[in-house]
Amino acid sequence: QVQLVESGGGLVQAGGSLRLSCAASGSIFSINTMGWYRQAPGNQRELVASITSRGSTNYPDSAKGRFTISRDNAKNTVYLQMNSLKPEDTAVYYCGLTMRGYNYWGQGTQVTVSS
Repeated sequence: QVQLVESGGGLVQAGGSLRLSCAASGSIFSINTMGWYRQAPGNQRELVASITSRGSTNYPDSAKGRFTISRDNAKNTVYLQMNSLKPEDTAVYYCGLTMRGYNYWGQGTQVTVSS
């Protein structure tokens, strides 16, 4: 059984920063990809950032230059540092883990950016 637990969401003013954390537990295969996704009301879930177990990262244009993903393989934990936040970044942020062809999700954490 795999469990993902996110933390670090909250309310922040535009231009501010937040750091999200996600700890994975259970049977974690060493080769995997962890990532952050978000879903705003009425929108589909979208990728925010991902990182492989080797450290290769991927960002959509909306996150480049503002968000940084990192991970601690020893702790099976992934982080998302979000800077220069905008009201349009408001969403529920989900941690995702992909390994051996399966996707696992956390319960989500709310990020609200006020203007």
